[in-house]
Amino acid sequence: MVLERLQKVIAEAGIASRRKAEKMISEGRVTVDGNVVTKLGTKVDTFSNITVDGEPIERESLHTYLFYKPRGVVSTANDDKGRKTVVDYFKNLPYRLYPIGRLDYDTSGLLLMTNDGELANLLMHPRNNVAKVYVAKISGILTPDEISQLKHGVKIDRHRCAPAKVKVIRTDRKKNNQIVQLTIHEGQYHQVKRMFKAVHHQVEKLAREKYAFLTLDSLISGTYRELSHEEVDRLKNVD
Repeated sequence: MVLERLQKVIAEAGIASRRKAEKMISEGRVTVDGNVVTKLGTKVDTFSNITVDGEPIERESLHTYLFYKPRGVVSTANDDKGRKTVVDYFKNLPYRLYPIGRLDYDTSGLLLMTNDGELANLLMHPRNNVAKVYVAKISGILTPDEISQLKHGVKIDRHRCAPAKVKVIRTDRKKNNQIVQLTIHEGQYHQVKRMFKAVHHQVEKLAREKYAFLTLDSLISGTYRELSHEEVDRLKNVD
């Protein structure tokens, strides 16, 4: 279970700034599960009952969903072109969800949706190197040298990508195309497409099949499931 600092929880509930929350704690104005807490840095969990000056604070209920994004859907809350967005699939829920990162309009697969800003920021920060597994149908057939380039990190514009894992799943020499699995740890704009373009191959179809330890399981396109507390905890400690 994820523990958070008491002053942070008070601040996120909109009671006071974090600095003022620390002052409230020091003054003995805060209780946790019926006990007065004056020690700064005290950590609480999702189910802790917290009061400030005798009034219980209202903590936002946090939710994270694993969504099988279809092709032809944009990974934003709104679209000025009137296209369907990933948020449209969650309108029946009593809370608003936002995508963690993006998948291109013509890319399908695993996308996380959440109202947990801390989790979103954590997973999108470059230092966390979350593994993402894509399966691409590409034009042409990769040569051993091109596979080696992808494995060692191709250069996109002025940036050299981190090394990727490459696995050829199927080769069709008659149609002159391949199905290739690519594992990356970055999240640059159109990264997978640009990586294949750097070795002179066009991506014809693309899907993300895995994010960290999460897979699409038995989901079908356009469906979703909520992550368990244990899965969210694992994501917050992923490396």
